[in-house]
Amino acid sequence: MASGDFCLPGEEIKILQQVCSRQLPLCNLSEEDLLQNPYFGKLLLSLSQHVDESGLSVTLAKAQAQAWKEVRLHKTAWLRSEILQRAIQELLVDYYVKTQDTNSTSEDKKFHETLEQRLLVTELTHLIGPSQEREMPSLLGLQKADLLELMPPSEDFLWMRARLQLEVEEQLKKKCFTLLCYHDPTSDSDSETLKAAKMWKLAEVLVSEKQHCQDTESQQKERMVLLEKQSATYSQVLLRCLTLLQRLLQEHRLKTQSELDRINAQYLEIKCSAMVLKLRMEELKILSDTYTAEKVEVHRLIRDRLEGAIRLQEQDMEKSRQVLNTYEVLGEEFDRLVKEYTQLKQATENKRWALQEFTKAYH
Repeated sequence: MASGDFCLPGEEIKILQQVCSRQLPLCNLSEEDLLQNPYFGKLLLSLSQHVDESGLSVTLAKAQAQAWKEVRLHKTAWLRSEILQRAIQELLVDYYVKTQDTNSTSEDKKFHETLEQRLLVTELTHLIGPSQEREMPSLLGLQKADLLELMPPSEDFLWMRARLQLEVEEQLKKKCFTLLCYHDPTSDSDSETLKAAKMWKLAEVLVSEKQHCQDTESQQKERMVLLEKQSATYSQVLLRCLTLLQRLLQEHRLKTQSELDRINAQYLEIKCSAMVLKLRMEELKILSDTYTAEKVEVHRLIRDRLEGAIRLQEQDMEKSRQVLNTYEVLGEEFDRLVKEYTQLKQATENKRWALQEFTKAYH
């Protein structure tokens, strides 16, 4: 079945995304996924009508709610008996601790001994009772009737029960006031009547605070799920943007590469010319610092003198050449003249070389 045969409208896509985030948190689907798989989205939308927010089926959720209700009822009953049991044990512990420091009255002694005896016999009776059903020998061969004989007299039991109610109420009241002061320290200075009035509302306040904490926690979870979805979406968008930017960069770089190369060549050419001019400027600066005006004038005088000497040598050389031409037919006399000519020529060359070196240093 092709996905093009059926398409989800935009409103159904938004509803399905809300349902998935609330009832199907494991189905982290984006709008693009739903558009590509419309029949799967329709299946999830139909499935959401048969499950609750926790993902359970409606029937199973009802059975679970009923089971939790029964558990809470049994738990409440157990907590009542457990609170009374601990309150009675604390009365006995407080009494025996108190008797270590002060002497108790006969009524207090009778009350606590009767209470302890009754409590012990009741606990032992509960221990022995189930063993009879399992056809096992009882502890120390005792029977339930043997333990009932150890019960205190009925008159003492009735008197103890009447006083026990007052003692337990007083102890529970102290514990309640302690809990109230821990929850609201400003209630420590209130009267007992006001504390009792606040205690009636403490349970509702605690339930309200607990519900507020649970709602806050649920909102936090929803925000975390939304944040994860947004992070995934933003990551995909950023990747697409990076891909697009890379493609645009490559295209524009190919178009502008030749222009960029030409500009770089011009820049390098200008930079090279600037470096040559800078070197020439440094060279001129060195020459200017080396040769002052006085030194230049002295060098000019030396050059003039050398040039004058060269002219004289050239005149002498010309005269010598004429003489040589005249006496070239002579023998030994001609050799002498040739040697003299050679010496004059060598002197002229030396002076010309000195003049050239001086000219170079001057320029």
